[in-house]
Amino acid sequence: MTFDSEWATLRAESTQRVDMRLNGVPAEPGGSGGPVTADLAVNKDNLGAIGHEAYGLRTRVSKDGDHARPSTFDAAIALTNGNFESGSGLLKVHDRWNTHLKTLLDACAQISNHLNYTTSSLQKDDVQIAGDLISVSKLNEYLK
Repeated sequence: MTFDSEWATLRAESTQRVDMRLNGVPAEPGGSGGPVTADLAVNKDNLGAIGHEAYGLRTRVSKDGDHARPSTFDAAIALTNGNFESGSGLLKVHDRWNTHLKTLLDACAQISNHLNYTTSSLQKDDVQIAGDLISVSKLNEYLK
């Protein structure tokens, strides 16, 4: 099976699965079909761990993804100066690699930063909610 045909099959299958879930969640086998319960929970520790891994990946890719750049550039210049047509092609490979490397680094940084922001935002929300609850209990004291 070629990549294109396999990709088309996977896209079609995923579309079918999504379409089936648009109008609701199927009841548990043997269940009463009662209220739908949420099955997604956000854990600050998990978010922090994923953010840390994204940051670590960015650090490693930044260092390891740049090993060949200087020698590739030098080889491209040497080939171009030697009137080899492959020099310009190698320079395009060099430039394309740098572009993709920067894109990957930006994506890793965005994931890390977003998860750090989400974690701190959740923490601020928890503090605010706790503060609001204290205010409600003070109101209850006044109503008694």
